[in-house]
Amino acid sequence: MSLLVWLIIGGVVGWLAGLIMHDNNGVIVNIIVGIVGSFLGGLILDRGEINNSPLTLGTFAVSLLGAVILLGIVNLVRRGSLRN
Repeated sequence: MSLLVWLIIGGVVGWLAGLIMHDNNGVIVNIIVGIVGSFLGGLILDRGEINNSPLTLGTFAVSLLGAVILLGIVNLVRRGSLRN
């Protein structure tokens, strides 16, 4: 997959994860969360095979789940540091 496709899909996945988690981040943060979350979701759920797979509904769902989990972890860390 080309870099441009990774950025577009990462942005869409990050944006959807932000909607699901009710989090308002910027476009750059959405792209980063989407790409890293997609990669982590692929490593955790498909043992890394998804990261070399073509874009399908299943790979998109795994990417979205990984991004939601990553965004949840980021929010927990962010809230924990703000309370102290």
